[in-house]
Amino acid sequence: MNKQKITAPIITQMKQQGEKISALTAYDYLMAMYLDDAGLDLILVGDSGAMVFAGHDTTIPITMDELIYHTRAASRGVKRALLVADMPFLSYQISPEDALRNAGRFIKEGRAEAVKLEGGEAMAETVNRMVNAGIPVMGHLGLTPQSINKFGGYKVQARSEKSVEKLVSDAVALEQAGAFSIVLEKIPSAAAKLVTEKVNVPTVGIGAGPHCDGQILVTHDMLGLFEKFRPKFIRIYAELGNEIREACARYVEDVKIKSFPNKDESY
Repeated sequence: MNKQKITAPIITQMKQQGEKISALTAYDYLMAMYLDDAGLDLILVGDSGAMVFAGHDTTIPITMDELIYHTRAASRGVKRALLVADMPFLSYQISPEDALRNAGRFIKEGRAEAVKLEGGEAMAETVNRMVNAGIPVMGHLGLTPQSINKFGGYKVQARSEKSVEKLVSDAVALEQAGAFSIVLEKIPSAAAKLVTEKVNVPTVGIGAGPHCDGQILVTHDMLGLFEKFRPKFIRIYAELGNEIREACARYVEDVKIKSFPNKDESY
C-alpha cells in the first residue's frame, strides 16, 4: 500500500490520474485507525454521527462542539488518509464570516485537514472565503441531509431535466469557488456522470452510481452495525451487529455459569 500522506491537492489529482477515491466515515480514534490502516484515501467525520453514533433520527441535532470532539478523537488514529470534518447544520449557512470562524475551529481544535459543507451556488462565496483562508473545502450536492425537512424525506434528487441543470451549475460554481472535490448523494447515475464529466475536480458518490471519481459510505452501514434502515445503495461487507450481539451473549452466559474467569485468566 502507498504510504504517501494524502492531501486535498492529491485527492484532486487522483481524478486526472484516473485513480478511484475510497472514502468512509469515522467518529472515534479506533475506527479511524482501522480505516487508515486499511488504506482509505479520505476519512470523513460526518454529521451522520448524529444518527449512527448518537441515535438521532436525522443529522440536524449534532453540534459544532460535538463534531469537533469526534474529529479530534478520529485525528489521533489517522496517519495517511485525508481527514475531513463535516460542518453541521447552521454552522455555515448564516454568513461567510460565521462559516469561516467555524471551519477554522475544525482545523485548529479538531485537527481536521479539510471541511465539508452542503449546498451549491448559494455557498460559493462561503467556500471561496474558506479556501482563501487556507482551508480546503469539499462540497456536497444532490440529497443534502441537512435539508431533509425541505425535501420531505430521503428522496432521490435530480430526476427532472431542470434539476439536473441546476445540479451541474451548482457543481461548476463549487469548482470555481475552489472546492477540491464534491460529494454527490442519492442521484441517478446519468446525472452523476454528467456532473463528473463537467467538472475538473473529483466527484465522490454515495448512492450516485459507478461513474463518480470515488465512493463514500457510512462505515456503520457497510459493516452492518446500523440496522435501523438500509438504503438501496449500501453494500454490506460484514454483519458486525449480529457478531457483537452473539459475542456479548456468550460472555453473559460464561459469567452466569461461572466459566469466566478461569484459572488462566486470574492472578
